Amino acid sequence: MSRTFAYGRVSTHEQTTDNQLLALQQKGFDIQPQRWFSEQISGGTPALQRPEFAKMVDRMETGDSLVVLKLDRLGRDVQDVLATIEMLASRSIHVKSLDLDGVDLTSAAGKLQLTVLAAVAAFERDRIRERTKEALSRAKAEGKKLGRPVATNTTAAVQAHKAAGLTQSQVAAKMDIGIATVKRHWNK
Repeated sequence: MSRTFAYGRVSTHEQTTDNQLLALQQKGFDIQPQRWFSEQISGGTPALQRPEFAKMVDRMETGDSLVVLKLDRLGRDVQDVLATIEMLASRSIHVKSLDLDGVDLTSAAGKLQLTVLAAVAAFERDRIRERTKEALSRAKAEGKKLGRPVATNTTAAVQAHKAAGLTQSQVAAKMDIGIATVKRHWNK
């Protein structure tokens, strides 16, 4: 007998996963309390490094299903989401995301959807990279100075304290800055 597990995730402590569970139940999923796993953690954290997600996967068996309200609850990084779904599929665990019409993402149709999504995500990443390069080239051509601004006030203050005979540690303490910052400005 296959069991249905559900996973909910929010990024901040001000948010709650209650609405995700309610939406899944309203879609007809009978989520038993012991099979509902939720946590407050960034989607940038790989799925298997999230404590509740890892705990849930440990409890799942062949033939079980995992349902999420939206695919982005599994993660923000497309490669991690794909790897997570592949790992679950290798254990014969079905994965459904309601924002993708509840298609089993481990099936042929689901894999096709994921491949298209991965291609779109890769295309968008490449376009963002291209637009960034174009913008940087344009800024350089316009004579704009790129990068971190020169900290002339910090350099001047460090040099003044150095001239007064203070050590690097004393300068850092007096200016309430890190020793690495002092070292960077010490011999300028």
